Amino acid sequence: MSRIDSLLRMAAGAQALGTNAARAGLVVVLLWIGALKATPYEADGIVPFVANSPAMSFSYTQDAPEYRQHLNREGELVPANRAWHQENGTYGFSYLLGSVIVLLGLLVAAHWWRPGVGALGSFLVAGMSVVTLSFLVTTPESWVPNLGDAHHGFPYLSARGRLVIKDVIMLGAALVTMSDSARAALSVTVRARGPSGLGTRVEAV
Repeated sequence: MSRIDSLLRMAAGAQALGTNAARAGLVVVLLWIGALKATPYEADGIVPFVANSPAMSFSYTQDAPEYRQHLNREGELVPANRAWHQENGTYGFSYLLGSVIVLLGLLVAAHWWRPGVGALGSFLVAGMSVVTLSFLVTTPESWVPNLGDAHHGFPYLSARGRLVIKDVIMLGAALVTMSDSARAALSVTVRARGPSGLGTRVEAV
């Protein structure tokens, strides 16, 4: 057997390791980013996405693009802008969204104890990733603006756009972990029923 074949065999046997690494990555990102939604700077940062989203803009009191006059740079404190966001509902929505994201992280982590719950969590994360990717269509700030340079608009992603496009990876990881959790949940069910399916008949009785 050649060295390349040996390496390929090792790589082929690393599927479980890779799946669990993807799951752990999802949990870390969801818990960390979800918790940060309780901070004003993170809440301010998602305003362009929320304000321009047909599915979320109702949560703010002010319509787009008024927010552009009140955006704070990360690390910056402008009391007048902070007051505007408070009135806009920026922080209340961010707290709610952060709580949901943390909950999703906990559901995905539940795989190691309740794989069926983990499968549900991964399914919901996949759905959330699809919504996030829709921001590429609805949020003008996802693309480099036309300020004189030839490189603007599609396909030139801005900093916000580069942040959003990474959810393609999260979507793929969520689908992989969902499938893995579902298989684990079905395996537990089969073992509980036994080879003859007696458990099913007992439950029916």
